[in-house]
Amino acid sequence: MAAPVPSPTPVPYPVPRPYTPPRPKGTALGRAARLALVGAVLSAAVVVRFPLCPFALVTRHPCPGCGLTRAALALATGDLREAIHFHPLVIPIVPMVALLALQGSYNYVRHGRWYTFAFQQTRVVTLGSIVLAVAMIAVWFARFFGAFGGPVPV
Repeated sequence: MAAPVPSPTPVPYPVPRPYTPPRPKGTALGRAARLALVGAVLSAAVVVRFPLCPFALVTRHPCPGCGLTRAALALATGDLREAIHFHPLVIPIVPMVALLALQGSYNYVRHGRWYTFAFQQTRVVTLGSIVLAVAMIAVWFARFFGAFGGPVPV
């Protein structure tokens, strides 16, 4: 007579399943339509001059990025002097934000997830983000004391 085979000992915790990324919701055409709708609403808000800055709406004071939308519009029309008047950091910020928006939009429509190279935690991305944030806050404080044309009207 053969000895009974012992049953495996039960595991006291659940065994983790391998990670599977979430499936994109909807079709690429539907995601592109949603993205176009968001872009149209934001464009309409800019055209009718609806204030988009929550900080300025609540505090009635300019935020560190106040003037960047007007600076980007001036830059898009080729008026560099007016763009720098609205925000002196328009040259490094607007191309970077445009690149991130284009890359994120492409990845959202194509793969159903919004991600860009800025989500990678590399030393260059982290250091660049810190330097840009410090520069924006420094310009913000300097404008309160009259530098760079003073505070931007809210």
